[in-house]
Amino acid sequence: MLGKSLLRGDNELVDMLFFVAQNAPNSDWQKKVTEYFKEKLKENNATNWVPSLNDVPVHYLKPNSLVKFRCMVQDMFDPEFYMGVYETVDPNTNARVLHFGKYRDVAECGPQQEIDLNSPQTVTSERQTFYCVPVPGESAWVKEAYISASQARVSPSTSYTPSRHKRSYEEDEDMDLHPSKQKEQHMGSGGDIHGCVEPKRLETEASAGHHVISPNCSPPLDLNFPLPGEKGPACLVKIYESWESFKVNDVLEVFGVLSVDPVLSIVNSEERDSSSLDPMECMDTMEEQRVHSPPASLVPRIHVILAQKLQHINPLLPACLNEEESKTFVSNFMSELSPVRAELLGFLTHALLGDSLAAEYLILHLISTVYGRRDVLPLGKFTVNLSGCPRSSAFTEHLYRLIQQLVPASYHLRMSIESMNHSRFIPHKDYTANRLVSGLLQLASNTSLVIDETQLEQGQLDTAGVHNVTALGNLITWQKVDYDFNYHRMEFPCNINVLITSEGRSLLPSDCQVHLQPQIIPPNMEEYMSSLLTAVLPSVLNKFRIYLSLLRLLDYSISDEVTKAVEEDFVEMLKNNPESVTADDLHKMLLVARFLSLSAGQTTLSRERWLRAKQLEALRKARLQQQQCVNGNEL
Repeated sequence: MLGKSLLRGDNELVDMLFFVAQNAPNSDWQKKVTEYFKEKLKENNATNWVPSLNDVPVHYLKPNSLVKFRCMVQDMFDPEFYMGVYETVDPNTNARVLHFGKYRDVAECGPQQEIDLNSPQTVTSERQTFYCVPVPGESAWVKEAYISASQARVSPSTSYTPSRHKRSYEEDEDMDLHPSKQKEQHMGSGGDIHGCVEPKRLETEASAGHHVISPNCSPPLDLNFPLPGEKGPACLVKIYESWESFKVNDVLEVFGVLSVDPVLSIVNSEERDSSSLDPMECMDTMEEQRVHSPPASLVPRIHVILAQKLQHINPLLPACLNEEESKTFVSNFMSELSPVRAELLGFLTHALLGDSLAAEYLILHLISTVYGRRDVLPLGKFTVNLSGCPRSSAFTEHLYRLIQQLVPASYHLRMSIESMNHSRFIPHKDYTANRLVSGLLQLASNTSLVIDETQLEQGQLDTAGVHNVTALGNLITWQKVDYDFNYHRMEFPCNINVLITSEGRSLLPSDCQVHLQPQIIPPNMEEYMSSLLTAVLPSVLNKFRIYLSLLRLLDYSISDEVTKAVEEDFVEMLKNNPESVTADDLHKMLLVARFLSLSAGQTTLSRERWLRAKQLEALRKARLQQQQCVNGNEL
């Protein structure tokens, strides 16, 4: 029986799984393993006992132990074949032993044992490899909260001695007797099977390194993080079933077997040094082998036992809101929602220099989310352009730091001619390395993107700059990014909250322009903004974080009665002011009413909230018209 010690990684997990397999000859053993771990991980916060690669350095973790990883799928490699079952034989005694290749990168066999390539017991299986990175732009408070909740106990594992002799599955006892296998050895690449490999291929780890990259002769390994300055491990995540339910940019939490076997680096080195390889016979380029087969010490492998999509990455919320315990949590929090909203509104009003109307719209923006799509039109997006922002005081920088303390993931994009011309916004396919090269806009769902136009100066956009600005416009308007596959573009839908700060009206499209009217001008903006955070109690700050994450997950509806009342009200508005009221105004008011209702904890639209939405929109428009009269031109 597997216990808490196994969840802490005190035993060699793979050995335990194989023991289960050998004592359960029927085909259901694999399903039972998954179900067993599902149940065990639900008990008494058992997930907190599992070490996380997000928190713990790889060299502190024992190979073949259970680990977890919170990540985003950055790329998806081709499916790979591995030996699900293989047999070894002792040439002296002819004794045979059956082995299971699942959850492993290399074949294990005892002393004096050899792999029987022609065994009728051999079973070839398939698995999918995802290249996963930590969630881009994940906030520091999120990381700290996950670390605080962890009860995993680990210690440095500097010397790992394999308990058995290990071989690459293509590194068999007598390559001279099997020249086709020697040729096959060099045709394997990182997770890519191109139809050139025999069914009895003995490489469990098709993407386990073919090269150890020496710092003296090769450039550093690019971990392909979408955002600059990101830290944390990238992992090759091997999924054995239901991988079709996951896709690029999904945020996952995976539980599986850690593989950082040093023998992978040895195999890499031997293949790199091999000079007998005919380049024409190798289906994979050197660059592809390097990218798909990085050293396991830099890019560890996780063989997944359990994988689940995450609704959110806020550690202060239950992972799944549909369970009974979660419903109690939600119910208790909703009962105290009103004072939390009032405090958050006051906090954001101070952050926006005393502008309470702008603070109202910022709350609506922060809880907005794309809840559906009608044809190509994303429903629920609410991009706000906060115009009138002071340029000289680095206002946006300080505002972003406050937002960063409230949302689980965010990125501050400083818009300048140089950044537009020289940054890589759109992910593109590198066919030489056979990988998707990331870009700034490859972000997880519900990431807050703050675009600062206040530093934009006059200048000339080159071709790349024009493409980047176009990509931002498409992201805002259609909530999609067109990834570049050289010969064609592929649409990837997204759900990114975009806030644009600017002096005048933004160059980019937006759903709503709010002109900032500061009531106070602090002599020192940095001190002022820092004091706001210092003044908020940590418990109150956590309530703000729960509030913003929870409300965007709630369902919302409009009753037939209210729908009819809204339609009649809008008809009256058209009669009274036919020139200035449009269908777009109705759409905008309904959006404001939706998020206004949710911000008050109401999941249906009431007459009161509809009238409040109309009032907010009237105030916003009046402010824009007033500013237009002052400036003499359109904002």
